[in-house]
Amino acid sequence: MAKRGPKNPMTDAHKAALAKGRTESQAVRLYLEALRANKPVRGRRRTPESIGKRLAAIESERAGADPVKELRLVQERLNLEAELGNMGKSVDTSALEADFVKVAKSYGQRSGVSYTAWRTVGVPAAVLAAAGITRAF
Repeated sequence: MAKRGPKNPMTDAHKAALAKGRTESQAVRLYLEALRANKPVRGRRRTPESIGKRLAAIESERAGADPVKELRLVQERLNLEAELGNMGKSVDTSALEADFVKVAKSYGQRSGVSYTAWRTVGVPAAVLAAAGITRAF
């Protein structure tokens, strides 16, 4: 018996709608991930000097530490060295923001995402205004 094709093959319009949804979802996801990655942390900001002091303290604590504590200190040292390496680097989210502004309104309407939901996940009000998303939705 010969193979049959699908009963109702997808139309070009349907394929285009799916592609549009994928590109919009990707733009939204990338922008929200960038916001999350660059979210300021609570508490006192660390300086290179304070990190240096803590690294020195870790090395002195390691000398007499039991194996489990030494493991934790080594991990803390690695975390601090990574933080020190990333200090001063700023991520330019302008391209991601521009892509987000282009698609956010249609994505939000299609997905039922309200102004309050966007604000809750950290999207600035100015970005929502640029995208044409208002509190009325």
